[in-house]
Amino acid sequence: MLKVIKNRLEQGCKTSKYPKEPISLYKRFRGLPQINTDCDPSIVRSCAAICPQDAILVDEKKIDLGRCTFCGRCENVSDGAFVKFSQDFGMGTASREALLCDGSLPALADHAKKHFRKLFGRSLQLRQVSAGGCNACEADTNVLGTPFFDLARFGIDFVASPRHADGIHVTGPISKNMQAALITTYAAVPSPKVVIASGCCSISGGPFYGSSEIVGDLNSIIPVDLYIPGCPPHPLTTLHALLNYFK
Repeated sequence: MLKVIKNRLEQGCKTSKYPKEPISLYKRFRGLPQINTDCDPSIVRSCAAICPQDAILVDEKKIDLGRCTFCGRCENVSDGAFVKFSQDFGMGTASREALLCDGSLPALADHAKKHFRKLFGRSLQLRQVSAGGCNACEADTNVLGTPFFDLARFGIDFVASPRHADGIHVTGPISKNMQAALITTYAAVPSPKVVIASGCCSISGGPFYGSSEIVGDLNSIIPVDLYIPGCPPHPLTTLHALLNYFK
């Protein structure tokens, strides 16, 4: 016991002070894109041509964050003339349409926050469902349980059984082999319940968009309450979305 106390005193508190204090990410992190709507249309078309996800809406000069993998090719090819990726990790939205980004995103729905706060109070239990993903989203979700993020201090936990959960947190493009299991898991969660689509795969199919072997749109089979874009979403993107939507 004395050794434990000694180590604790030597190491100090490793938990981030976010959200009470701002946190800066490494310069290579790509967050919410800053879009120049006055950009020459030819430059926008060149960005759209190189985008592997068809995520750029040329006529509207927007980026579909539900498809974007944040590869940065559009920023590189235009030398930042059309789009620059900021370090803003707060990208969760309450609707799919809100992910069609012109450089800003609406605040998470106040009515939804009040609704879910009333239902779940200060506790939220989620069942993670990996629906055919590459494990990147799952790995960055698991990071939230480490001492640095300490998700449990906010009353949010991932549980083993859907019957103990308030909702499901879905990652992956929803392969045909996982569709039935996902629907069964959703049905096992007691009502009222919430559904979170995390990562571009569950939102739109991500890199697998257009494949006949996936669903690629979680909202097409069960209603989605919260969208968290990214490939994978940074742990802080997920944490920000959960805190602002439910707390």
